Amino acid sequence: MQPPRSSKKWDQPLLNKIQIISKQSEHILEIMRVLVVEDDEVIGEALQRSLQKEGYTVDLSRDGEHGLWQAKSGVYSLIVLDVMMPKRDGWSVCKAIRDAKVKTPILMLTARDSVGDRVKGLDLGADDYLVKPFDVSEFLARVRALLRRDKTSKSATILVNDLQIDTVAKTVSRGGQILHLTPREYSLLEALARNLGRTLSRETIIDRVWDDDESLSNTVNF
Repeated sequence: MQPPRSSKKWDQPLLNKIQIISKQSEHILEIMRVLVVEDDEVIGEALQRSLQKEGYTVDLSRDGEHGLWQAKSGVYSLIVLDVMMPKRDGWSVCKAIRDAKVKTPILMLTARDSVGDRVKGLDLGADDYLVKPFDVSEFLARVRALLRRDKTSKSATILVNDLQIDTVAKTVSRGGQILHLTPREYSLLEALARNLGRTLSRETIIDRVWDDDESLSNTVNF
């Protein structure tokens, strides 16, 4: 299938991504990847093991700067973020994540249990706040709750690896970076992403991507 002719040159990496999407199976959408940013080696590894036992894929970072770099990739379903860390504290990391327009749910962990600290974390963009020491069962319950909540809020979002398609705002980002597409390019990408593992017929593509008859015979040929 050739891309429709446009006054705008197609982004070759995007074309490669479209080809990948059309061949991948739907189970990719269900992968849950969690980032744990925790400088305490014992706590960090314990959380990592607990999450892995529940079936999550877990990346572990031991300082704020590296954790922020990982969080900005946009590939995570959840970020578990300690407050007191070297190089950069969790509050500033949380703010920077939200400033970068990354909407991944954040669960903050801290030994500071004052109301003011909890309010500060939530105001900076955290979705939940758990005070140390805590029971692992409560931690996992909060993780599940945040993922359920995020799944509901993202019911109109398609995620394939680091490619995120917002079907309400009609926007596409990859690795946290916005991709500027024409309306027709966007429609083609969404149609393919919604039909992972399936081959779309010419008629289906015409119906979903082209809403007029202009140049159909020349632009959608197999």
